[in-house]
Amino acid sequence: MAQSLEQSSTASSILRIGSRGSPLALAQAREVQRRLAAAGGLPAERIEIKVIRTTGDIIQDRPLTEAGGKGVFTKEIEEALLSGAIDLAVHSSKDIPAVLPAGLVLSAFLPREDARDALIARTGNSLRDLRQGAAVGTASPRRQALVKRMRPDLAIVPLRGNVETRLRKAETRAIDATLIALAGLKRLGLAHRARAALDLEAFLPAVGQGAIALTARAADARTLRALAAISDEATMTALTAERAFLAELSGSCRAPVAGHARIVGGGLTLLGQVLRGDGSETFEVRLSGAPADAALIGGEAGRDLAGRLPRGLPPSRSDRI
Repeated sequence: MAQSLEQSSTASSILRIGSRGSPLALAQAREVQRRLAAAGGLPAERIEIKVIRTTGDIIQDRPLTEAGGKGVFTKEIEEALLSGAIDLAVHSSKDIPAVLPAGLVLSAFLPREDARDALIARTGNSLRDLRQGAAVGTASPRRQALVKRMRPDLAIVPLRGNVETRLRKAETRAIDATLIALAGLKRLGLAHRARAALDLEAFLPAVGQGAIALTARAADARTLRALAAISDEATMTALTAERAFLAELSGSCRAPVAGHARIVGGGLTLLGQVLRGDGSETFEVRLSGAPADAALIGGEAGRDLAGRLPRGLPPSRSDRI
C-alpha cells in the first residue's frame, strides 16, 4: 500500500477526506488521517481533510424527524464524494443511511470504541438518581423511549447541538441531565465529564454507535485499497449484522430502534429492539451464529422482529435511516 499511495501523492492526487466540521467529526477525521498516513508511509499532512457543512449542521431548531432523518448529516458529503471533490468520507456509523446512493460503498470501519451511552448530570450517578420529574435533554427517539421505559416520570426536553453544547446545558441549570455516546466523549478527551456509563443491554445503543465508518466511490480502487489496510474486521462484522437488522426493519428516526452486535467466544450475537416512543413497550430479538453469517443473522433478526410488531407500531418506511 505504501507504494500505491506514494505513486499517487502529487499535489493534485493526495487523498482527500471529507468530514463535518464539529470538534468530534474532526477528531474522527484526524484519526483516519493518522492511520492512513501510518499505513501508507506518508506524512499525515499529505492527506487533506476538507470540512463540509451538512444540512444537519445548519438546522438546529427542530428534531431530525422534521428535518429529513439521519440523511441530513450525510447528504452533502455524499454529493462531494460522488462529484470527486473528496476521495473518502468519515462518518459516525450511526449517522449513515441504511442504503447508500448508487456508486458509493461503505468500505471500512476503524476499531469500535465503547458503544454505551453516558449520563451527563449535575448530580446523581444514574437515571434512577434523578429527581422526580427531572428534565432530560435529548433529540434521539431511542434515548427518549429508553429513558421513559426506565423512568416514566422524567420530562423529555428537545436538545440538539454538538457534544460541548449538550455538556454545557446539562452542567448548568438549563436541564437536569442528558445522554451522550461515551465513544464521542472519549475521542474528545471528555470522558471524565460523564457521571456514569449506562448498562449496554439495559440501555441498548443505536445501531453503529461507537464505530467510525468510511465511505468511498465503488469504482475508486486506489482509495478502497488504502481503506482496506486500516479497516477492523471485528467491527466490520458487527456492523454488517447491525445494518442488515436495521435495513430489514426499514426504520427511521421516527421509529425508536436500537441494536448492537458483538463477537464473544468466536460467535456473533445480535440484540435488537423496537420501542414505543413513550417507553411503554419494548419488542426485542436476540440471535447468535457464526461471524461469517453476520448479514444473514442481522437480516433474520430484523425480519423476526418486524413480524412481531403490533399494527400500531410499524417502523416508518424510509431508505434513509
